[in-house]
Amino acid sequence: MPIKIPNDLPATRMLESENIFVMHETRAVTQEIRPLKLLLLNLMPTKVATETQLARLLGNTPLQVELELLMVRSHVSKNTPEEHMLSFYKYFDEVRDRNFDGLVITGAPVEKLEFEDVEYWDELCEIFDWSTTHVTSTFHICWAAQAALYHHYGVKKYPLKEKLFGVFPHRVTHRGSILFRGFDDTFMVPHSRHTTIRREDVAAVPQLKILAESERAGVYAISTDGGSRIFITGHSEYDTDTLRQEYLRDRNAGLPISVPENYFPDDDDTREPVSTWRSSANLLYSNWLNYFVYQTTPYDLAEIGGTSNRAGLRE
Repeated sequence: MPIKIPNDLPATRMLESENIFVMHETRAVTQEIRPLKLLLLNLMPTKVATETQLARLLGNTPLQVELELLMVRSHVSKNTPEEHMLSFYKYFDEVRDRNFDGLVITGAPVEKLEFEDVEYWDELCEIFDWSTTHVTSTFHICWAAQAALYHHYGVKKYPLKEKLFGVFPHRVTHRGSILFRGFDDTFMVPHSRHTTIRREDVAAVPQLKILAESERAGVYAISTDGGSRIFITGHSEYDTDTLRQEYLRDRNAGLPISVPENYFPDDDDTREPVSTWRSSANLLYSNWLNYFVYQTTPYDLAEIGGTSNRAGLRE
């Protein structure tokens, strides 16, 4: 089934070239079906690339998905043209009175700052709290996962001695997890971060379940019971070339950066990287949309925040 995005969003052309079924607004309004209404809070500096990556994964499901883009008012993007932001993004004030089936919150390049020192921290906390009553399930990525764990449960982040950078093997540690239904015993995930969370801190919170981990990258996936909040510490959404672009950016800027692990063949940065995580990334987002959004969200969005089918769902 298709993903419905604005007619002129740059991601549309890229997705159509990859044979991903994109439905334009003008066609979607003629169908008598309620699509899943998803909101994407995009905190990444590379807005268009991130929009495309996530739209690709969210659109690769049997469900019709309507995606809206959200930005914070307390920060002005320096890497994306203003006309793009004004054309395709909304401020929180414009959606706060609405309900959504799902919310995705991306990472952000602010992890070296204390949470309270991030210029949009107060606004982000307001969105975190709003999602509790206005969204069926919220999917937090990388820094957003750390930020939400800190805000909701007091779980701290810690600086790493050197950047965790590369593609690492992971395993499902909560065998009953339906978020990882159909996954191989070992699956690969890209990581690119300077901070981490500690397993013992997460395990000390009764409301949280650790679902998947990596010996090298640590805790990867965490869920609340029923999956109203999902926390993912890596970047399954990354394109094949994303880590290389980050590596070259930092190297050309003279920053200390190592070749990303398990990424270039034989760690030779002159060779083309190979994606080893695409199938698991598609399955991750498909499972989230199916089991934690579609299967639990009420048909009438006005009922979100009340009683739903989530009571019978256990992660």
